[in-house]
Amino acid sequence: MFYWILKFLTSPIIKLLWIKKKVGLENVPKKGSFIVVANHSSYFDFISLVAVFPRRIYFLTAEKFYKSKFWYPIVAWTGQIKVDRNSANKADAYKKAFAALENNNVLGIFPEGTRSHDGKIGKTYTGVAKFALASHSPVVPVGISGAYEVMSRHEKRPKIKKNIVIKIGKPMFFDEYYEKTNNETTLRQVTDKIMVEIEKLKI
Repeated sequence: MFYWILKFLTSPIIKLLWIKKKVGLENVPKKGSFIVVANHSSYFDFISLVAVFPRRIYFLTAEKFYKSKFWYPIVAWTGQIKVDRNSANKADAYKKAFAALENNNVLGIFPEGTRSHDGKIGKTYTGVAKFALASHSPVVPVGISGAYEVMSRHEKRPKIKKNIVIKIGKPMFFDEYYEKTNNETTLRQVTDKIMVEIEKLKI
């Protein structure tokens, strides 16, 4: 409930001040589970996705947000999934992420794991492929442009610039990989395919 209240209160402001354009909303599945995957250069990435996506998103969320007095109530009360990036044991996060998909919800992942230092797509991790293949969920790629210019990781306050463009691609299916062994080579191949689409959308 808190997610929808927060979205109702903040989305009009986010759209008015920062979102310049959104393309591809027709590509968002109206029902069933899927994974929304985007590049990550700013806090405004997930803020913008919440503002424009018609369905609720359960993001994999870094542990630092749960230590922040500002962010804690937002991520905790909206039911986001905590991921301790410093822990080798991420079983609890995986369990909650798979549960979200099993319940026909939308899982949100930024494969870079952290905000870009320069606005360009950096090193990516293969967790998205792991979730997609294990759950047989489609992936909806999203390219976000302009968020870095609004508020990069080097800045503490956003600029008031109607600069953000969100392009949502068509769902990606990986049926041909379902019967393969999910080794690191397979996971990397799938992750790279997703990131190629995101790079195209980001332009």
